[in-house]
Amino acid sequence: MGSSAYNKMSIDDIDVKGKRVLVRLDLNVPFENGEISDLNRINASVPTVKKLVDEGAKVIICSHLGKEDKHLSLEKVCKKFSEVLGKDIKFLNSERVVDDTVREYVKNMQDGEIAMLENTRFRPEETKNGDDFSQELASLCDIFVSDAFGTVHRAHASNVGVSKYVPVTVCGYLIKEELDKLCKMIETPKKPFVTILGGAKVSDKLKVIEKAIEKSNKVILGGGMVFTFLKGMGYEVGKSLVDDSQISYCMDMINKAKKSRTKLILPVDVVCAKKIPDPITNSDIETVTFSVKKIDKDYMGLDIGEKSIRNIIKELKGAKTILWNGPMGLFENQKFALGTYSVARIMSDMKDANTIIGGGDSASAVNKFNLAHKMTHVSTGGGASLEFLKGEPLPGVECINDK
Repeated sequence: MGSSAYNKMSIDDIDVKGKRVLVRLDLNVPFENGEISDLNRINASVPTVKKLVDEGAKVIICSHLGKEDKHLSLEKVCKKFSEVLGKDIKFLNSERVVDDTVREYVKNMQDGEIAMLENTRFRPEETKNGDDFSQELASLCDIFVSDAFGTVHRAHASNVGVSKYVPVTVCGYLIKEELDKLCKMIETPKKPFVTILGGAKVSDKLKVIEKAIEKSNKVILGGGMVFTFLKGMGYEVGKSLVDDSQISYCMDMINKAKKSRTKLILPVDVVCAKKIPDPITNSDIETVTFSVKKIDKDYMGLDIGEKSIRNIIKELKGAKTILWNGPMGLFENQKFALGTYSVARIMSDMKDANTIIGGGDSASAVNKFNLAHKMTHVSTGGGASLEFLKGEPLPGVECINDK
């Protein structure tokens, strides 16, 4: 999984005093009722900005927010970031992100000052990695710092294109930690190494399952993806989510596990309902637990059952490295949260193991259950982590200067 070649330069390897430093952060924060509802991404970005400011850099922050939506300004994010950092940040309000006014302001910045550009996705060239926009961003700085792990699997102008036109590209503390932890723990894991994979669709985990079987001593599967495996094995899965186009892939993975002597563990029972609750938080719904060998035709599986949870506890005993990506069920609803909570709780109690949460919904789950602080590492990028686990190159990392 991944590449051990990520020996990249970081902000600790350069002198930034008096330099204009463009920092790509992941400030794509969630909003509820017009207010920021989760500060995790802001908090995670603070150490890099603080280090640059303390060392006398002129710091220009850029980030995307949402899709290409002209209403999603970074202005509120800038204000909140300023509060969390405890320093003034000048918001450079320009629909073009970079224009003459922005350039003039940056040119006159003093050492230790901070500015923030408008949402990079206001420019359609951003997601196309357009050269013109890349050059405009590069014109603002002497050094580029890449610190948005959540976007490194995409080649966009503000995280990859800009690096072509800047003399020095280094990573910030967030990406450095991600690479250090993911590389060291997954490339050369302490054995026994157990991978837990969940989530709704097999298609989301193609190649990841294969890599996990190659690298791990055990692979535990949960979530909606298991029903495609179970149907392939000839079991009745009722109305559960199945991807018929992936049945042969699932059977190939079962055979691959047998040949490689990797233990592949599937649920033995599942918590079911007749329909997905609507709204998602509505817990007033009847649930029935069935053996995976015979799920009633009117029911769908929405979480792993208690026997399956006990199996997972047994299989994790003695593990030295555990990697988890993807929930065990519809954990947003309390009736179907026990499987995901139990995995999080078991991992959080394993003091002798390296416990790695591969971003995305798994990270949301451990944060929801207030167990993130007990894990060895919680990744900040679900999509990026998945690409890393597949062994795919990460464009936003490849462009960082090697040591």
